[in-house]
Amino acid sequence: MKNTDTTTLTKPLRKKVDFNDYLSSFTKKYGTYGVVGAAVVGVIVPVLFSSILMGKKKGKKRGVPVKVGGEAGYTVRNARNPELVQFPWEGATTIAALFEQCCEKYSRNPCLGTRKVIKKDFVASSDERKFEKVHLGDYEWQTYGQVYKRACHFASGLVNFGHNVDTHVAIFSETRAEWQIAFQGCLRQNVTVVTVYASLGEDALIHSLNETQVSTLICESKQLKTLAAIRTRLKTVTNIIYFEDDENVNISDLFGSTSGWNVSSFNEIESRGERAPVAPCLPSKDGVAVIMYTSGSTGLSKGVMITHGNIVALAAAVMTIIQGLGRNDVYLAYLPLAHVLELAAESVMLSAGCAIGYGSPLTLTDASSKIMKGTKGDASVLKPTLMAAVPAILDRVRDGVLKKIDDMGGLAKKLFYFAYKRRLQAIEGSWFGAWGLEKWFWDVIVFEKVRSALGGRIRIMLSGGAPLSGNSQHFINICMGAPVCQGYGLTETCAGTAFTEWDDTSVGRVGPPVPSCYIKLVNWAEGGYTTSDKPMPRGEIVIGGYSVTSGYFNNPEKTAEVYKVDERGMRWFYTGDIGQFHTDGCLEIIDRKKDIVKLQHGEYISLGKVEAALLSSHFVDNLMVHADPFHSYCVALIVPSQEVLEKWAKEAGIEYKDFPELCDKAETVTEVQKSLSKVAKDVKLNKFEVPAKINLMAEAWTPESGLVTAALKIKREQLKTRFKDELQKMYH
Repeated sequence: MKNTDTTTLTKPLRKKVDFNDYLSSFTKKYGTYGVVGAAVVGVIVPVLFSSILMGKKKGKKRGVPVKVGGEAGYTVRNARNPELVQFPWEGATTIAALFEQCCEKYSRNPCLGTRKVIKKDFVASSDERKFEKVHLGDYEWQTYGQVYKRACHFASGLVNFGHNVDTHVAIFSETRAEWQIAFQGCLRQNVTVVTVYASLGEDALIHSLNETQVSTLICESKQLKTLAAIRTRLKTVTNIIYFEDDENVNISDLFGSTSGWNVSSFNEIESRGERAPVAPCLPSKDGVAVIMYTSGSTGLSKGVMITHGNIVALAAAVMTIIQGLGRNDVYLAYLPLAHVLELAAESVMLSAGCAIGYGSPLTLTDASSKIMKGTKGDASVLKPTLMAAVPAILDRVRDGVLKKIDDMGGLAKKLFYFAYKRRLQAIEGSWFGAWGLEKWFWDVIVFEKVRSALGGRIRIMLSGGAPLSGNSQHFINICMGAPVCQGYGLTETCAGTAFTEWDDTSVGRVGPPVPSCYIKLVNWAEGGYTTSDKPMPRGEIVIGGYSVTSGYFNNPEKTAEVYKVDERGMRWFYTGDIGQFHTDGCLEIIDRKKDIVKLQHGEYISLGKVEAALLSSHFVDNLMVHADPFHSYCVALIVPSQEVLEKWAKEAGIEYKDFPELCDKAETVTEVQKSLSKVAKDVKLNKFEVPAKINLMAEAWTPESGLVTAALKIKREQLKTRFKDELQKMYH
């Protein structure tokens, strides 16, 4: 029942320039001196012009102060919108209405694309572990009209299958086209969807399904075994709908006839709906569209109730920020749809008529771990114009590029770093450095090859989920040739709160408020942050407006603690984050209330701030800084980059049996410690903020291990519990 159009996107692309071919043909035609001459013209002339025309762009107001209700503080709104934006256009007050109108408007345009699996194989590593490798084909596309029909069929089939529309549906699956189709289908029957991470552990899965009293669970076929094993602990589930993949699953063997569950494939549900259509039961803007469980970085997950109005307001706001967003854009979707960042991003894309091509973190690039040698990654095939990413993924992209450059060595390496330095100087100082001639020269000679790793057409990247280091932001901006717009938001604010505008080249900030909300700073006396601080007002970040959610499901006490309604009826959410406003109205996150620890001699240390700074060390893949109030120093658990560390060991002549042994060596620990000290000095950390002792962890922290969230943020409490002994040893 897959009504699928197998045509691919055919938007003409500029022909790619291979630097080696280009240089070879240029040399053949003009000789070696011609190449040198071109380099002189391309480098010296722009540099000379740069020194003559150097100037500074006039400051632009991006956010402006405004008076509002609620607690006293310093409040800012987006400069381009005097009033908060609530809807993208008249009549689009719910996700269901917005989706229907967009599918009618863009009916023949490509909507959702998926790559077909051509071949699978398993490769054994040196330690005899097996890793799956896949060969994927081109993207096969369904139009907006086709996707809308499938969503309608699924909505009818859900009712015909016996789902009680007054109960909840949960989607327990990785990101894919069917996830979005099922989601839109549920909303057409005013059914609230509970989102569950595909990597969630059994206890957390059981907790979220039982707490929300889910009656129908939608999942992938590979997860049926997990569900069969825990079915006696699921109190309210009666229906299972699974996406048919090429997994060898026997339903009768798994569930038998006595499980009490009705089990059906996704395609069969669609067929039922097509045979027997059911009239839609459309929602209201204040109705709860999603109960989204937070990633649980500080403990047991809480279910955030996100309304139709929240998501629609965010979509309306973001469409006013991203220039030229529309049907010519292609978005690469690979982050978890159970995370608010991806759900919000895809909602925006559908609202603007963009094409969404689905991938995964393990197949993203040609060098990704799951891609079979000689085949293409998702980005190379899709050639997206828009991407969202979490900082951990952008850091990996940066590290991968730098490793290739270092491996090349010689003139190529020197040329790359010279070009990078010139472009960085342009961004940080001279407006002329971004001028066409020099920029074009470096793009053709150096950066065009780098950009092909993500398809070569990226025009905007959004980073969210955690702070992005300034080094990584500049690196991606220069090498990928596109602005990296750093966003700030929470599940409780439907992701969108602040968003860096495309022409803002500064780093370390998250931009002005999006047009659907206000951002207010209120005094936090205990931490010493006040709105009267100079040179910038500082305080706890409080968010109000149409994107602030309804609260926590079945948790009125916690809801009352962090959500407030002012005298005008506006909802405000108290984030616990500490920020400051720059003179142009852009927000910078500088601290977090829960991350501050007072050391033995009275110094305050912000764990999150120190972690964000130390992540820029090329040795560090992930880390957790820990501080004990009974000691005068902090310590850190470090997950080192295996590639970087092994390369250093080879150059230093260090002998070792395996990676864990390398991590345990005293000289290895000393080298990483030196790197941390250098980074700390560069960013001007205080001496007590630099970890006095570190422990190198050979095994990576993954969502599956329960030590990081799906957005790869560390789970501090879980890490402290798991590595309690290691932390104690560093204090003795």
